Amino acid sequence: MANQFKADCTKENLKSIRDFVKMVLKGSTLNDIEINQMMLAVDEICTNLIIHASKNLPISIIEINIHQTPNSILFEIVDKDKNKQLTENKQFDLAPFDITKYQKPNLQNIIKERKKGGIGLMLVQKIMDSVEILIENAQQTWRMVKLLQTQAY
Repeated sequence: MANQFKADCTKENLKSIRDFVKMVLKGSTLNDIEINQMMLAVDEICTNLIIHASKNLPISIIEINIHQTPNSILFEIVDKDKNKQLTENKQFDLAPFDITKYQKPNLQNIIKERKKGGIGLMLVQKIMDSVEILIENAQQTWRMVKLLQTQAY
């Protein structure tokens, strides 16, 4: 079963994104803690796309697809460029995030420096069983998979 949600890539749409994820997952076998963890992971990726890629301007659309199987839930978060000419402007750094170069932050340093932010992707990787980024035709797709515990009867 697949569910889809689309919105402009702006902070104002984050609540609607969270509401969509919660609504879809409420029909699953996940408990409230697991649902909140999934919501956090999706929210973190969407927030990063909004803040870092589109600078909170509606220059792209976030499309969220949630595919459920008996054994897993697949989240696809697609950042679609709405206007190629606008984003070719130098004020937008739309180079896709390279997850292979990501280094987990040192939590002790973050606490010591009282640094705000910097641990979101680490949380996403702890919550999800798989995280990858696909790049194709002016869009990047974040694919996150959560494996479900199968119940033995």
